[in-house]
Amino acid sequence: MIHQTAVIHPRAEIDSSVVIGPYAVIDEGVRIGANCRIGPHVHITGGTTLGVGNQIFTGAVLGEAPQDLKYGGELTRLVLGDRNVVREHVTIHRSTNPAEETRVGSGNLLMAHSHLGHNVRLGDGVIIANGALLGGYSSVEDRAFISGNCLVHQFVRVGTLSLMQGGSAISKDLPPFTIARGDNGICGLNVIGLRRAGYGAEQRHELKGLYHLLFRGSKHLSHALVEAERRKWSEAGQRLMAFIRESKRGVCQASRERASNFSERVPRGDEG
Repeated sequence: MIHQTAVIHPRAEIDSSVVIGPYAVIDEGVRIGANCRIGPHVHITGGTTLGVGNQIFTGAVLGEAPQDLKYGGELTRLVLGDRNVVREHVTIHRSTNPAEETRVGSGNLLMAHSHLGHNVRLGDGVIIANGALLGGYSSVEDRAFISGNCLVHQFVRVGTLSLMQGGSAISKDLPPFTIARGDNGICGLNVIGLRRAGYGAEQRHELKGLYHLLFRGSKHLSHALVEAERRKWSEAGQRLMAFIRESKRGVCQASRERASNFSERVPRGDEG
């Protein structure tokens, strides 16, 4: 199932069920698990490991050297889990030092021309739309949705079930369940995403109350957080507060001008 024009290093470890298309290049040290499909002109290099059932489309480059001036040429690692879909011309760079790795979880969709920098960590079920760029050491938690042409600065965290509207840019952490709008702004809860993830009306109502307490009240966020911690919240509410407490870069903030119902609108970008 390997096209005759593909170039495969003899020390690459490739399961017998893998399909490899024309002119693909698989370098030494690469390991590819069962039932993966590698499209034409794909280049997989470095210490890259793919789990099972991954689909890599035309022209993607996985495991190339990091774009980091401190990188000294060491053999570093990129690890992908299972059942990821990596579309055309996506680039994912391996880590910048041997002690760490760039890691992509399972069940993610990376649309065409998106980029994951060195040491990025992606959870499970994440969608990254066309042209979105993630800087080095950034991390994205489970089921986040990053729309087209979004920018995520290095070291930034993107919380679970959050959503970035198209063209948004963040250099601060994006709290779980929220919607990023513009530069370092948020404009409500990702209600549609919460509903699709199985959060019931009572849970969504609780999160909406916590969101308003933290981001829409008159108090500074640090004081609002202290007030919120005096109350009893579900696991989701506790996760949101823990994310804010643990932030080292600060978190994206809501404008004091009231958002125009963005949290109730269906997120754009489902079409890819």
